[in-house]
Amino acid sequence: MYNNAKVIKETISSVLSQSYSNWELLLIDDASSDETTTVLKPFTKSDSRIKVFQHKTNKGAAEARNLGTKMANGQYIAFLDADDLWLENKLELQVSQLTTNITDVSFGTYEWINSKGEPLHKRVEALKQLSYNKLLKANYIGNLTGIYNCEKLGKIYTKDLKKRQDWLLWLEAIKRSDKPAIGIQETIAYYRISEGSLSSNKVNLIKHNFNVYYKGLGYSYFKSSFYLIQFLFEHLFIKTRLIKSIA
Repeated sequence: MYNNAKVIKETISSVLSQSYSNWELLLIDDASSDETTTVLKPFTKSDSRIKVFQHKTNKGAAEARNLGTKMANGQYIAFLDADDLWLENKLELQVSQLTTNITDVSFGTYEWINSKGEPLHKRVEALKQLSYNKLLKANYIGNLTGIYNCEKLGKIYTKDLKKRQDWLLWLEAIKRSDKPAIGIQETIAYYRISEGSLSSNKVNLIKHNFNVYYKGLGYSYFKSSFYLIQFLFEHLFIKTRLIKSIA
């Protein structure tokens, strides 16, 4: 997290309200300059499951996630950005799914909210199953919904790209598994969309996704270009069908 003092309390509360209680919450403060540290103190004092780790200098999302992964002690690892929220049955549903051994990677449907936490009446539906080859075409896993079995797959560390590090992480997770990822069809999380984030994503779509193939996966320039074209088709004409309007 970085300078998320205004929203982090609500995010932590969404973890505290989980119906599944056997969790640890590792909060990585990436050298925030606002009141984040002050906001976090009451939570760490009142609940031993919550721990805070602080970077002395701002290192970015990849380093923050990697520190959290390194310090994690659980069988499963999940991620939650400082401004997003989990529904109370999120972990219970996914841990139940993972313990059946039908998959090593679980993800799910999520809905959009605005900066005030108000619903935007949009839902991004999860695919029922997701293979490595399908995920290679476009990022079908909302990072706030993803969870993987690190006891089976090992800890997976994020590559230091400016954007789309989470996509690479889930590609690696499914690559290490002998099973497809399984998507939970009901809503399990809320994704907060800030002003300008959607237009910013569109502007940077080509560059950041090309770098997933070129820098992240080490493909040649030609191969990366081929996959980028495939990505654009998948993203614009297939993945967007999963975004549904809701009342």
